[in-house]
Amino acid sequence: MKTHLFTSESVTEGHPDKICDQISDALLDDLLHQDPNSRVAIETLATTGLICCVGEVTTKGYVNVQKTVRNALREIGYTNSRYGISADDCAVIESIHAQSQDIAQGVNETNGHEQGAGDQGMMFGYATKETPELMPLPITLAHRLTRKLSRVRKNRTLSYLRPDGKSQVTVKYQNNIPQAVTAIVVAAQHDPEVSPKQIKHDIIEYVVKPACGEYLSRETKFFINATGRFVLGGPAADSGVTGRKIIADTYGGMGRHGGGAFSGKDPS
Repeated sequence: MKTHLFTSESVTEGHPDKICDQISDALLDDLLHQDPNSRVAIETLATTGLICCVGEVTTKGYVNVQKTVRNALREIGYTNSRYGISADDCAVIESIHAQSQDIAQGVNETNGHEQGAGDQGMMFGYATKETPELMPLPITLAHRLTRKLSRVRKNRTLSYLRPDGKSQVTVKYQNNIPQAVTAIVVAAQHDPEVSPKQIKHDIIEYVVKPACGEYLSRETKFFINATGRFVLGGPAADSGVTGRKIIADTYGGMGRHGGGAFSGKDPS
């Protein structure tokens, strides 16, 4: 019987890179809502007290970048300057210009020319029966954990949590069939006055068990905030950039990836 372990990770909506993905997508969504034929390629960078949006756009619509960025930060939960960035106080810089006509002539559909990028591009995809989502079990459970982290933070079940966080799930396979979770890693940003002991207990009870309970066993190992402290997080601790979580956005490393990011880009 062949046995192997496979690990995937996910990040919360407050992770610096995911902040950037969501801002890029918020700007894209606004433009597509106004003009479905918009051509959009927007990148975002986040650091302490600063959001920077750049890229290329061709559209009949108009997006208020300042308002959209601040609304996205507010929805995520960055509303306190103690977190290193605040929706109301941060600086927002934009440098968005018209799309290259050289690119447009290859992308846009015209008489005698089918829509296409006009250059190279690779896509990979598959489905598996491991989960109802038809996705591999490790990345599915990792996403469940990060969604649950956000939920218990926003509904105040664990009011001391802050927006940043990550998860990692290791699954044991036998003959390529998932059997059980052997290890779970969770890093959850928190207020400074909360003890590591309380955080570990609460995360296991209110996050891990509801999200992954059916796959846990007495042998499952838990690593909750294993460094001991995670108060400084978000863009104040690490800069964020659109498109740096493409493996977490797909199959968690289980499948191949063509290399391109998804956020802030129209379907063309």
